[in-house]
Amino acid sequence: MVAHLTWWRGSSIVKRPEESMKLVITACVGIVFGFLIGLSLPSKLSIPYGDSPFKIFPNPNDANHAIAAKTPVNCSTVPENGTDPDHKTADPSKIWVPANPRGAERLPPTFVESKSDFYLRRLWGVPSEDLKIKPKYLVTFTVGYDQKDNIDAAVKKFSDDFQILLFHYDGQTTEWDELEWSKKAIHVSARKQSKWWFAKRFLYPDVVAAYDYIFIWDEDLGLENYDGEEYIKLVKKHGLEISQPGAETRAGSKLTWNLTRRKNGTEVHKSSEQAQWNCRGPEPPCAGFVEIMAPVFSREAWRCAWHLIQNDLIHGWGLDFALGLCVEPAHEKIGVVDAQWIIHQGLPSLGNQGEEIEGKEPWQAVRDRCTSEWRTFGERLKNAKEAYFRSRRT
Repeated sequence: MVAHLTWWRGSSIVKRPEESMKLVITACVGIVFGFLIGLSLPSKLSIPYGDSPFKIFPNPNDANHAIAAKTPVNCSTVPENGTDPDHKTADPSKIWVPANPRGAERLPPTFVESKSDFYLRRLWGVPSEDLKIKPKYLVTFTVGYDQKDNIDAAVKKFSDDFQILLFHYDGQTTEWDELEWSKKAIHVSARKQSKWWFAKRFLYPDVVAAYDYIFIWDEDLGLENYDGEEYIKLVKKHGLEISQPGAETRAGSKLTWNLTRRKNGTEVHKSSEQAQWNCRGPEPPCAGFVEIMAPVFSREAWRCAWHLIQNDLIHGWGLDFALGLCVEPAHEKIGVVDAQWIIHQGLPSLGNQGEEIEGKEPWQAVRDRCTSEWRTFGERLKNAKEAYFRSRRT
């Protein structure tokens, strides 16, 4: 055992100079090789993933680390949310503007046309000469041909500053051409559809952004005591973002909400006593409330209200109780204009477009759906609010 150990120690002493020489030669070769590689690289090495070389790999403390670690970089793919701060650096010759409207990021920002209107234009001539006047306000009626005479009388209460848009629920449109003003109106037709169905699909906020106020009215209103221009003056004077004319009734018709009834001797009122609802404070239907029969929205109020309309709830029942969410304070910016008032005539209209179901008359089947939608709307809004505040607490 001793002899063996001696041999091993002696052997290692003899070989150590040779191994050391090998290590020295290997190191020298590595240094020379590395130097040659260094000379072949460009003077500046660009790092495409960030401003600092430390960003080549995701920082574990970075909130986006998990996503960055799993997702390969692909500069040709645009994220769904329409924002990609590094996209424009991928190819400087291409446009990428995250501040543009979603879907328009690839367009030069000064060329983007994000809004529209209902102005009628010619098929000939110069575009800048198309319009002799640009209407400031948009008035919509949802109509059937049976109410042609009533709508004719109503439209004549509005000046050329008001663009008229008719939503036809009975499919009859060309028949209106016998009225001169109808030739300059916009006509949209969809059989057996409601006012709020049309509003959700054709009054998108960016489409009606050219108009200061948007009227969304029923067809059975009497406007003998009404003037459109005077109404707008009062709305502006009293700072109303959501409003309606004061309402009266004729025989056979009634008002559901006391707040909407016209008050004598005042220009505008914003609250009312309605004992049956036991209102506490400035809340609907005693304050901050107008009916869905003849509402008028400012441009900004409509931008919010449009989002309240549920896509599948087409009668709008319950919407009037939620409009206060769109303006602050609601009890100051929502009101009834008494000095310009209308008459709810209660004429047969959309209800007769229904179908008999389980022995119920068509109008009753329509009314049943209205009531059902009111409950559904209220439940959805209540649940959505609760979910929002619950998420804030967690």
